[in-house]
Amino acid sequence: MQPPDASLSDDRQGAERSRRLASGIATAVAGRALGVVVPLLLIPVTLSYLGPERYGLWAAVLALAGMAAFADLGLGNGLMTKLTLCHGAGDSEGARRYLSSAYFLMVPLAVMLCVLLWLTAPVVPWTSVLGLPGNMSPADVRGMVLVGLTAVVLNIPLSLITRVQYAFQQVSISNMWQAAGALLALPFVLLAVWTKQPPVIVVGAAVIGPLLANLTNSVWVYWHRIPEICPRLSHVDRTLARRLLRLSGMFFVLTVVMSAANNADTLIIARTLGLEQVTAYAVPAKVLAQAGMLVGLVNVPLWPANGEALARRDLTWVYRTVRRMTLISTAITLVPSVVLVIVGGPFFAAWLSVPLGGDRWLLGGLALWWVLLAGISPRFMVQNAMGVVRPQLLGWVAYLVLSLIGKWWAATVWGITALPYVAVAAYLITVLPAAIYGYRKALTMSEPQSAEREVALETR
Repeated sequence: MQPPDASLSDDRQGAERSRRLASGIATAVAGRALGVVVPLLLIPVTLSYLGPERYGLWAAVLALAGMAAFADLGLGNGLMTKLTLCHGAGDSEGARRYLSSAYFLMVPLAVMLCVLLWLTAPVVPWTSVLGLPGNMSPADVRGMVLVGLTAVVLNIPLSLITRVQYAFQQVSISNMWQAAGALLALPFVLLAVWTKQPPVIVVGAAVIGPLLANLTNSVWVYWHRIPEICPRLSHVDRTLARRLLRLSGMFFVLTVVMSAANNADTLIIARTLGLEQVTAYAVPAKVLAQAGMLVGLVNVPLWPANGEALARRDLTWVYRTVRRMTLISTAITLVPSVVLVIVGGPFFAAWLSVPLGGDRWLLGGLALWWVLLAGISPRFMVQNAMGVVRPQLLGWVAYLVLSLIGKWWAATVWGITALPYVAVAAYLITVLPAAIYGYRKALTMSEPQSAEREVALETR
C-alpha cells in the first residue's frame, strides 16, 4: 500500500486532509446531537412502561456501564496512534499486524470479563450495590444488569472499528455508523414496548444498536473497504503487541489521572463545605462542561489527521491547522461561556426550582477553565498522533497533586468560588509547560520512514 494520496501535490494533499477534517467534525457534532435526542425521545416511552423504579434501575445500570469505559485499558487510543502512523507511511503490513495483535489482546479480555460477570452475578447483591429499593425483584435487577454490562463488554473489541476508520481518515463514515447504532435504539425499544416484552428485553433493545452497528461496520470494512488490513491470527506479532501495550498503558494511566483530577472538586467540596455547596457548584460546572465536551468532539478528528500529516512531514499543514483549531476551539467555548456568565443568575433561577445564586465569579472561573483547556487541546492532538504521552502524563500527575492541595485549602478559606481559579493556576504551572514541550517533541519526531519513526517512539 502506498502512502495516501501519493500522487497528489502537497497543497492538494493538505486541502483534501482539511476537507476530511471538516467533514469529520461536522458529522461528529451531528452524531452527538442524535445521541442526545434519541434518549430524550425514549424517556417518556420507557418511563411509563418500566415505571419509576425499573427506570431508575436502568439509569443505575447505565451509570455502572459508564465506569466500564476504562475496560479497554487504553488499547483503543494506542491502536489509533499506531494505525495512523502506518497509514501515513503506507505500511499496510504493519497496520494489519498491529490490528491483529490488538484483537488478539481485546477479544480474550472481553470473553474473560463476560465469563466473570455471568459467574459472579448470582452472588452479587446488586440491589445494595446500586442503592435500589428492597422491594424490587432480584431476578429483574440481575437480568437488567447482566444485559446492560454484557453489551458494554462485548462492545469493547467491536468498537475498535471506529479507531480503525479514524486512523484511515474515514471519520465521517465512522460517525455515520455510530449515529446509526444510536438511532437503532428508537425502533427496537418502541417495538419491544408495543409487543409488551419484559423489562429485560426493553433494556436489551436499547443497548443492542451499537453492537449491531459496529459488527456490521467491521464486516464491511475488513471484507470490502480495506481488505488488506483484515485481522488474522497468523498476523499476530508479539513484539508489536508489546509496543502497543506499552503505549496503551500510558494512555490508560493518563485517562485515569485526568479523570481523577477533573472529578475531585465535588468530593473536596462535600468534605470541606457540605452537600448543599456541592449542588451550588456542580450544576453550573456541568452546564459549562457541555462546551468542553463539544470541543472534544471537534478536536478528536484532528488526532489521525495530524498523524498522517506528520508521517508525510507536512509540518506546514500541522502548524496552520493547529493555529486554526486553537482559535475555533477557543471560540466554541468562549461564546457560550460569556453568555452564561452574563445571564447565568436569571437562567438558573428560571430553570431550577432550587435557587443557586448564580455567582458570576464562580461562573467566570469555570468559563476560564474550559477556555484554557479548549485552547490547549489541539496541541495534545499532535502529541497523541505521535504517541508522545509521557510529557502529558507527568504534567497531569503534577496538576493532580498541586490542585488537590490548593483546592482543599482554597475551599476552606474562600469557598467554592475559588476552586476553578486554583485549577487554572495549577494548570498553567504544570500541564501547560508539559503541553508545549510535548508538542515540540512530537514535531521533531516526524520522520519519513516508518522504521526510523518506530525507533524514535521506542526510545523516547
